[in-house]
Amino acid sequence: MVYLDYAATTPVDKRVLEVMLPYFSDSFGNPSSVHRYGQKAEAAVDSARETVAGVLNCQPGEIVFTSCGTESDNLALRGVSIGMRSKNNAKWLLTSKGEHPAVSKTAEQLEEHYGVQVEWLELDEYGQVSPEAVEKAICCETALVSVMYANNEIGTINPIAQIAEVCRKQGIPFHSDAVQAAAYLQVDVQALGIDLLSLGGHKFYGPKGVGALYVRKGTALIPPQTGGGQESALRAGTQNVPYIVGFAEALRLTAEEREQRILHVKPLRDQIIGTILEEVTDSLLTGHPISRLPQHASFVFKDVDGNLLLTLLDAAGFACSSGSACKTGNPEPSEVMKAIGLTRDWGLGSLRITLGSGTSPAHVDALLRELPKLVEKARKISRKQ
Repeated sequence: MVYLDYAATTPVDKRVLEVMLPYFSDSFGNPSSVHRYGQKAEAAVDSARETVAGVLNCQPGEIVFTSCGTESDNLALRGVSIGMRSKNNAKWLLTSKGEHPAVSKTAEQLEEHYGVQVEWLELDEYGQVSPEAVEKAICCETALVSVMYANNEIGTINPIAQIAEVCRKQGIPFHSDAVQAAAYLQVDVQALGIDLLSLGGHKFYGPKGVGALYVRKGTALIPPQTGGGQESALRAGTQNVPYIVGFAEALRLTAEEREQRILHVKPLRDQIIGTILEEVTDSLLTGHPISRLPQHASFVFKDVDGNLLLTLLDAAGFACSSGSACKTGNPEPSEVMKAIGLTRDWGLGSLRITLGSGTSPAHVDALLRELPKLVEKARKISRKQ
């Protein structure tokens, strides 16, 4: 099998696993315990927090460890929506249909059950949210603006720093889901000017089941999960020490090796995009042609069932995705496909190919030999159904 679904998840780097292992057995203490076992565990969490803060260019106390990127998104949206309503009765949440379901579904629930009013920001044909769209929608009653750094389905990078500037002028908190972006883009929160940033460890060769949320000091956030007061009382629950240690090491390595990782994947991505658009009839690149993640190639093929295409690719030895991994198996076009204006005959035929450390030129060549034939086979089958 050739793995080409690195946007869904990545293997744990052996160097990351190595630093994690002692905290499963030898140094197994609870960080909240007073004795030496607890002190050693607490020191490991503190060190990890300092490492993450160093990469993000913030204070260690502004880092909240969570169980995943989804929880980080939930904590940001729920916590700030409730916090801002308590602070100044702000009730509007601005976000887009292009967001990961961790944001969009949370926004829908906040609107349905918690009295939050949601305004859905417009996307352009490339899936970008413009600063002008935010400026048009924002008002004194806005509690939070949430726009993802880079889109998981189509790879488009949003102008986060410019959107943050719009929010800062109005004094409105700005959150960005950077779960996909952190593997290849700078996450300096001071340069970006954002107030909250979500991360998930398994997108950059860390373990699944751990994430982080940067919360700028002074941000009004009331925690939905209460208990023992861990994570500065913003996320109660015993800290997952080995996973936190692994998350920090994975993020450190990502920051250190970012440029060489980009140099590895970007030429291969460009080869995939150029060849597919040239050799596959009725094919379109989805997402921005330039402002996109360097490892991310995404397409739609007219009159093709994307899930059928995935099955054919899998049988041929290639692991890819149809849009978001969270959408696989859904017979309808994803919200992103709809939001960028694709009709059903195009939107159902989405394919996402994402590269990583294990991708070789031979893998890409093999894919490009087979994919045009498999698209035509899927198209013929789809037309018969």
